[in-house]
Amino acid sequence: MGLPATYLDPKIFPPNAEFLDNSPYIRCFIENPNHIGLHTYHSSLPAFNGTQKIELDLLRICAEEIFQGKSNSYDGYVASGGTECNIQALWIFREYFINKFNSKINEIAVLFSEDSHYSLYKACNILRLNFQQIRVDFNNRDLDLEHLEKIIKILKRKGVKYFIIVLNLGSTMFGSIDPINKISKVINFYNLNCKIHVDAAFGGFIFPFTCLNNKFNFKNPLIDSISLDGHKMLEAPYGAGIFLIRKGLIDNILTKEASYIEGLDHTLCGSRSGANAIATWMILNIYGSKGLIKRMEGFIKKTDEICDTLNELDIYYFRNENMNIISIQNGQISEDICKKYTLVPDTHIGKSQWWKIVVMEHVNRNLINQFINDLKKVDII
Repeated sequence: MGLPATYLDPKIFPPNAEFLDNSPYIRCFIENPNHIGLHTYHSSLPAFNGTQKIELDLLRICAEEIFQGKSNSYDGYVASGGTECNIQALWIFREYFINKFNSKINEIAVLFSEDSHYSLYKACNILRLNFQQIRVDFNNRDLDLEHLEKIIKILKRKGVKYFIIVLNLGSTMFGSIDPINKISKVINFYNLNCKIHVDAAFGGFIFPFTCLNNKFNFKNPLIDSISLDGHKMLEAPYGAGIFLIRKGLIDNILTKEASYIEGLDHTLCGSRSGANAIATWMILNIYGSKGLIKRMEGFIKKTDEICDTLNELDIYYFRNENMNIISIQNGQISEDICKKYTLVPDTHIGKSQWWKIVVMEHVNRNLINQFINDLKKVDII
């Protein structure tokens, strides 16, 4: 009796429809579980502990099985998406430096590649954090390590003592992967007091299955938090972001004023639906690790097929071999083809420099063959 909106309006969403018997995801909307708070913490709202257990198992699969963390070594929650997860990470690390080192805001700087997602600019604006973009090579999208070192030296001279470094595990436009081993050497060489967040919103559910031996996981002591998006490579409903962070850090943003919530609140969003936790959990459990490896390898094979044709036609593009994104340099194929197949430009403001293909389930063999045939018909020069 004390909880608002426990069920959806029964006049609009009838709870007794026959099809709901075999539709657990849709039934979850009718039940309308509110997953407010943090379920990896000491306690949480008991009214929805059934679906909370499903969310906890989803976090376990992601943190332990995919990103190789130890049991009970992490906190996390299902968020609205990668944007919220990235803001959450920077918020926690800002408060960590303030609480532990009595840092001033202007003594903290955020570093990230110029290929990084726009949510980082949003996060820095909201949190009033200084940031610096690190250049990348235009053709191969490699991070400019000399520029990184130059920026670090300049910032340290200006009094910056604490760094938040965001690494891309599959950038949105290119699917590019930041060179974590080389960046680790720079961090150690300059003895940086830093926290590292991995933005794996796109690559987090493909790269670990196509590149089994990699350093983007919780076995790497430098990595503190990870953002994932179930609504990208897992094709879950939108609103299936997953935030993971090492134990002992999330208390820096505990909202004690949320005293009417059992367990209080550590999340940016507050109330959130349990439905997308269930949907993402169902997908991971139905496929399993072997099924996901097979599925992601299928996407890679289709991506390879397109790239083979681009190579044959001497069309310049960028693509990481473990990712399913192809970015074709502007002018290499006709704009009519780009529009026909809904390729995405790197900008809608001014002239674009790249056009992106994302190979997923809906990019089937017939569509690929049609695209290839159209490419071969057109003489770009």
